[in-house]
Amino acid sequence: MTDQAVKRLTPDELRTLFLFESLTEEQLQWLSEAGYVEPVHDGTVFNEGDEATCCYVLLSGEIRLCKLSHGELVEINRTGQRGVYSGAFNAFFGANDHKSYTATMQVTQPSEFFVISAETMATMMNTWFPMAVHLIEGFVMGMRRTNETLGERERLLALGSLSAGLTHELNNPAAAAVRAAATLRQRVSGMRSKLAMLADGTLDATKLHQIVALQDDAVERLDKNKDKDIPPMELSDREDALTDWLDDHDVQASWDVAPVLAQAGLDVPWMEEVLTAVGPKYLEGAVRWLMYTIDTESLMNEIDDSVTRISTLVGAAKQYSQIDRAPYQTVDLRELLKSTLVMMSGKLQGYEVVKDFDPELPPIPAYAAELNQVWTNIIDNAVSAMGGSGTLTIRTRRDGAYAVVEIGDTGPGIPEEIRRRIFEPFFTTKPIGEGTGLGLDISWRIVVKKHHGDLRVESEPGRTVFKIVLPLEPERELESDPALLA
Repeated sequence: MTDQAVKRLTPDELRTLFLFESLTEEQLQWLSEAGYVEPVHDGTVFNEGDEATCCYVLLSGEIRLCKLSHGELVEINRTGQRGVYSGAFNAFFGANDHKSYTATMQVTQPSEFFVISAETMATMMNTWFPMAVHLIEGFVMGMRRTNETLGERERLLALGSLSAGLTHELNNPAAAAVRAAATLRQRVSGMRSKLAMLADGTLDATKLHQIVALQDDAVERLDKNKDKDIPPMELSDREDALTDWLDDHDVQASWDVAPVLAQAGLDVPWMEEVLTAVGPKYLEGAVRWLMYTIDTESLMNEIDDSVTRISTLVGAAKQYSQIDRAPYQTVDLRELLKSTLVMMSGKLQGYEVVKDFDPELPPIPAYAAELNQVWTNIIDNAVSAMGGSGTLTIRTRRDGAYAVVEIGDTGPGIPEEIRRRIFEPFFTTKPIGEGTGLGLDISWRIVVKKHHGDLRVESEPGRTVFKIVLPLEPERELESDPALLA
């Protein structure tokens, strides 16, 4: 467009726009020469994420502003009010500040704009309103620093709470392993003593081999029964039968021996085999030896379970914190969710947790530690909302080119007037001192800004669901839509 073809507004025409109505004649004249009128008949004026080069002031027509969500443009505003503006209106911020259009602007009918370049806007604001620029920059930078500081504090508080819960969870299996090891030492000592008593007798090699075979059979029965949940009445009847049999055969302290044998799945017919193998004279020693064998195996199983639990907790903590891993990597969302649930198991006591994970959901490239923070924030809010009891439901599924994670609770729901604000910084419904109101704001920025996904909520009394939508192939999505680079 040649300079002769450029259409400009006169100072009097500029004064009719509320944005410029208080400027002096000299300022209006300067602005009249610096800006120009641009008609746009249809289509997009600028895209979200593009470099913000101009500020557009509507003279006539109608515009719609849109934000990208879940791969689609969502309209956030539509107006035909003369004088409304959008674009590089914050171009006067510091030169190091990244400037891009924060939304996509389209026209719905032939429209006309007064256009000011970003450089012109910066010069105008810094020359005419230097104090206002300093105040606005101070306010914006102050809010940014406050967000960063309180955001770090929120993360540290959450980490401290999770660490306390993890310590408690680690202490239980560790204490159980220590107790089992101490008891195991006693049982092994008793077993050696009974073995010596048997060896000093007149048992021939055949009988010893039979006892060892019975010992192996007892261990095998114990392994088969360790995961079975035997009804209490059935177990009690089995103990009574064994106690009577042991008393009939003069085995001392039958009340101490019978529960161990019964728990291992041994019964009276099996004890008859022991009697046949060793005879009445050595029955007492053989029974004690077998009891120590069973007790020893049970204690070793307990130690194994405890150590496995500790290993699982440590593995979950590493998965949660992503220690020794690259910040950006291909991850399995199901594993991230499982590690978060393990880390939060202390807070989840008393709640029913339902996991519905799609086994076909493929791994995605993501910032794993930050997604774990998203799950933590949302689950923590769900637990707080349910107030002591309820059902937490976590689902994963695939929706076309996106992975979807849904975290739902059975709390009272989020009222409509609150729902519109829950992603705002510092907004919280918790009592003073119990929350900064940054958890969901941080979660929104991680999902939407950093992963180019979407975070939304659906709520009604008895059902609240947060839906996290993440692209399966973010690089391809960025290539196909540069607006996502914002």
